[in-house]
Amino acid sequence: MTQGILAVAFDYSSTHADEFHDWYDLEHVPERQAISGFGACERWLDEGGEATAVATCDLASIEVLHGDEYRAIAYENSSVWTKRVVGMCKRLLRFEGVRITPGLEPAPVNAGGLLVNAMNVAPEAEDDFNAWYDQEHIPALAAVPGTLLARRYRADEIGSSTRKYLAIYHLETPDVTRSEAWAAAVDTPWSARVRPHFQDRLRILTKHYQRGA
Repeated sequence: MTQGILAVAFDYSSTHADEFHDWYDLEHVPERQAISGFGACERWLDEGGEATAVATCDLASIEVLHGDEYRAIAYENSSVWTKRVVGMCKRLLRFEGVRITPGLEPAPVNAGGLLVNAMNVAPEAEDDFNAWYDQEHIPALAAVPGTLLARRYRADEIGSSTRKYLAIYHLETPDVTRSEAWAAAVDTPWSARVRPHFQDRLRILTKHYQRGA
C-alpha cells in the first residue's frame, strides 16, 4: 500500500496567535490522530518568525482522506471552531498526495526543522523534472549531513491540491539548508536546467513547533 500525506500551510497573521495554536493543539490535531490510518501529525513554524504555520500528517494511504471517518470531521462537517479559525487565515497550501520516493520510513521524531517545497512544473519538462528529482536531487539532499529524511509526493488526482508535487525534508535544524554541503547539492547543471520550468513554487523553511515555547 502506498503511503500518503496531508500537508497544510497557513498565514495566520490575521488571527489571534493564541487561538490559532489552541485550535490546532486542542481540537484539530487530536481529531485527526483519532482516525485510523493517520500516523505522525506534526506542526512547524516559519523559522524566520513570520506568522506562517505548516502541519504535516503521515497517512497509511491516501484512501484515509476518502473514508467515512475523515469525512465525518472534515470538509462540510468541519467544526464551528475550524470554520472560524480557517476563515480568518490565508491558506497557502493544501496538499493531499501519495509517496513517490522508495521506502516506508516514518517521520523522524527528532527533527528540529522541516523544508517544504511544493510546485507545479511545465508539462514539456515534466519527464526531465521527475528524473532529476529521483536520480539526483533527492539522493543528494538526503546525503547532506543533518538531513534526517527526504521524501517526495505526487498529488492525489481527486484531492484538492493546488500543486502537483511536494518534497519535504526533515532536518536536524533549519541551518542544514545553509550549509556548504547543501549548497553544493542544489547547485548542479541539471538543477539549473530544470529550475526555469518550476511553476507556482512555494518554499517554506520551518522549525519544529513546541507548545508554549
